[in-house]
Amino acid sequence: MDEQEIFDQENEEFIERKDIYEEVTFDNNDSSSNAMNEDYNYEGIIESEDHSEAIELIDNSIQGFFAHKDSVYSIDMHPIDQNIIVSGGGDDKGYLWRSDTGEQLYELSGHTDSVTSVKFSNNGEYVAGGGMDGKILVWEVNSGNLVTSLDSSDEIMWIDWHPKGAILLAGTNDGTVWMWQIPSGNCMNVFSGHAGSVTVGQFTPDGKKIVSGSNDCSIILWDPKTASSILKISGGEDSRFHQSDITSLAVNKESNLVLTGSLDCSSKLVNLNSGGMILGSFEDHTESIETVGFCNSHPLAATGSLDNKLNIWDLNTMRLRQTCQHDGGIIKLKWHNDSPLLTTCSDKTIHVWDSRTGNNEITWHGHQDSILDFAISNDGRKVVTASDDHVCLVFST
Repeated sequence: MDEQEIFDQENEEFIERKDIYEEVTFDNNDSSSNAMNEDYNYEGIIESEDHSEAIELIDNSIQGFFAHKDSVYSIDMHPIDQNIIVSGGGDDKGYLWRSDTGEQLYELSGHTDSVTSVKFSNNGEYVAGGGMDGKILVWEVNSGNLVTSLDSSDEIMWIDWHPKGAILLAGTNDGTVWMWQIPSGNCMNVFSGHAGSVTVGQFTPDGKKIVSGSNDCSIILWDPKTASSILKISGGEDSRFHQSDITSLAVNKESNLVLTGSLDCSSKLVNLNSGGMILGSFEDHTESIETVGFCNSHPLAATGSLDNKLNIWDLNTMRLRQTCQHDGGIIKLKWHNDSPLLTTCSDKTIHVWDSRTGNNEITWHGHQDSILDFAISNDGRKVVTASDDHVCLVFST
């Protein structure tokens, strides 16, 4: 059900998503669900406002958060108390809330444009929100108090916290990467080297380097202490590399390999410790690769694309091992900690896959528009989602 289907034709009044959930009557006797879904699958019938048609709603969620008044773009889960969630959206606001009760803890206000990236610090003391207004606001989690407001040079594309300290990193639309010390807000370095928007980036897991990717078809490995470029690989200089925008990247837990995804439908595996040697090119997709990731427990990597396919790659042989078919384009994937399982979001659904067999172990429904982001608990049993339908939902095994 999209927004137009729940639009009152006579009064031109949008029905709040929260109200729709309250009107649903559930029936958990759905025999079509697989065994792992049986306890969580509910169906309801909603009549349209003019009673001209009945719309079926399948909702497997166990909780929801309904305070956002526009698309929810980003969501994250507290690293220690995993019932505490942060979400940010097109209503220029972030919220701290609880996934077990749906209770709002704090409204995180102060942005003047969409909040497109939210993230907890590694120890859970702080939470940051980056916006299209070029600002990053940092709050204390326990009190909800604003700690510092950080100004960059352009729209914030992504944010990342250092894995071992209160240092915040952000990529911007004008091609620069910024790094601040928290809570002082002191700017530690500005990294310049990309000729286009810095679409993706992160600290390496060991915290010693930074990797960023851009729509200028390049990735750069940075020294965070000196802001100097250690390594740059560009499709403009090397025809073996991407010939279009870098859309996604991941770094393995040993911090020596980076996997990239691109609008050119390919993914590249690069060794960061050998002068940027391109070890492999994964080219089975037919549309943009939106998300990539490494498995921590097996020599496997995954790529997700708008062609509706999740591909599992064997890093020992550089060959395609499994293809998992979705009903829509894949927006994001995350491997479970030290497990061959991974979770993906595709259009309005969440899927859990076994990479060894390609089996779809769980499918969760509930959203009425595209899922834009999700976060997963450390044990892999709980997922929280952010969607274009203005709602965050909680799913659990």
